[in-house]
Parts: sequence; structure tokens; C-alpha cells
Amino acid sequence: MKKLMFALGASMTLTAAMAWPDKPVTIVVPFPPGGSTDLIARTLQPKLQEKFGGTFVVENKAGATGTIGAAQVVRAAPDGHTLLVSSLGPYVIAPHLTKVTYDATKDMDYITVAVQAPNVLVVPAASPHKSMADVLAFQKANPGKMTFASSGNGSSDHLTAELYWQQTGTSGVHVAYKGGGPVMTDLLGNQVDSSFMNINTAMPQIKAGKLRPLSITSAQRSPLLPDVPTLNELGIKDANVNSWQAVSGPKGMPADLKNKLQAAIKDALNDPAVKPKLLELGFEIVANTPEQFTAFQATEFARWKKLIETRNIKAD
Repeated sequence: MKKLMFALGASMTLTAAMAWPDKPVTIVVPFPPGGSTDLIARTLQPKLQEKFGGTFVVENKAGATGTIGAAQVVRAAPDGHTLLVSSLGPYVIAPHLTKVTYDATKDMDYITVAVQAPNVLVVPAASPHKSMADVLAFQKANPGKMTFASSGNGSSDHLTAELYWQQTGTSGVHVAYKGGGPVMTDLLGNQVDSSFMNINTAMPQIKAGKLRPLSITSAQRSPLLPDVPTLNELGIKDANVNSWQAVSGPKGMPADLKNKLQAAIKDALNDPAVKPKLLELGFEIVANTPEQFTAFQATEFARWKKLIETRNIKAD
């Protein structure tokens, strides 16, 4: 009887996967419209709809640093009709900073990391710091004086600064804002000294000559900023950081459906009409497999947990 029930269950799962999508697919973005994560979701939405048919709808469910939207997806049926497109926060950072209603290591099926982008240490154009050597010399001569702005406690730009301080034995003043907009305003107004800003956000003002890039957190130099050295080049080890956007679903999705989605997302991101635009914005296309994303999530989860605990970082 148990074998029969198992066979029936497996058959029903396979049938559901073959029929997918048989109702609208909701792509939950756990942040407001207009940001990098929303951009990736809205880039994928028409491509997935074209590939699979049916209706794909992007739903912005913002709040609690992305964990409200993530929790909504975790509670959904694992039939592929509810997906999450999110940055790294709800996956590997927020669970270490606040109480969340899901277990990021057990309650999600990881489909693919779609794209990633490094952070860039920028200073205002009027800053006296012309290079990372200037910054390091100033910090060592003036401990705890240089201000580093971020979009909030526990954000990628904040954690990058903490990692940089840890690896260089320096210190700075963390100035936390409620989002990236106010950070940019005060940087351009010379109210703060610096920020490890995401390259997507920084590039327009770098091109305009209003921000000066000093170093980048990627493993290799960015083609957008070929003259800007990596932290690793400057002898600052283990400080490679990428912000990333990824696709996941509730735990229990059929394996063949996850693989079909990953393949379709990879094709969508590499579409000749899409890829150049993403690269121009500073995104690197990843599109890894469910197995690779699962392993990557575990590594990132442990990495940021260790830093948050070591540096005693608290949520806002």
C-alpha cells in the first residue's frame, strides 16, 4: 500500500510538472519597484512567458528587508506557480540579523543565481583621496575618522565596509541610511566621505565625474572600470564581494521543473537583446544550476553569519 501511495504521489508530481503552468505564475520581488532586483524580475518575466506560455506576473511585496516577500513564497505550494526573485539579503544575510519566519537553508528550492555585480569604493569628486593608498594612509593616521555610508545596517555595502576594515585592521564610522537614494545625495553633497556602493548604482555618477572610484570588490577588474584595481590586487585578501539576484521557489519543487526554469532563465539572460544591456549596467551573468546555487547559498550563508557575529553587527 505504501509503495502504491508513493507511486501515485510521484505520478501526480510528474503530471503537475508536465502541465505547468496551468495557472498564472507569480514572481515575487520582496522589494519596491525600481531597484536592481525588480529590474531582473521584469527582464525575466516576458521571456519566461514567451518560453512557457501562460501568464507570468511580477508582484512587489516589500518590507522587513525582503523577508516578508520571501516568507510568502516559502508558504506557497511547491508547484512552480510562485517564484522568488531576490537579492542576497533574504537568502543569506537577514536570517542572521533578525527573526525570520522561514529557514533559508531548508525551506527553499534554489533554482539559479541569475546575475551578480561587485561593489565599488567611491568618494566624492572633491575628496582629497585619489587612491586606495590615500584612504589607507588616512585611516591608519586617523583611526575611526573616515565615514562610510551604507543603505542600512546589514546591507551589502555595510557588510563590505566591515569586511574591508577587518581585513585591513582599520576602522571607520558607519553611517547607515534608509536606502541608497539618501546615500547618493549625501555623497554628492560631500556630507559623507565614502561608500562601498553597488556598481549599478555608482556608474552614472562615475561617468558624470561626480564620484571617484578607488577600488572594486570583484575577483577581476570590471570592463566598465578597467583602470580601477580590485581589493585583491592591492593586497587586501578575502574581500571579494558581489551583490547578486537569484531565483528560488518553495521547498519540494519537482527537479525537472527546476531544471527547465534554470535553462530558460539562462537563455533569457543571454538573449542578444538582453545580455548587452545587463553588461552595460555592470551585471555579470551567472545562471548557475540548482545544485551550484544550493552549494553557493550554503557558502554565502556561513560567510556572512561569521562576519555578522564577529563584528557584532545588529539590525536597524
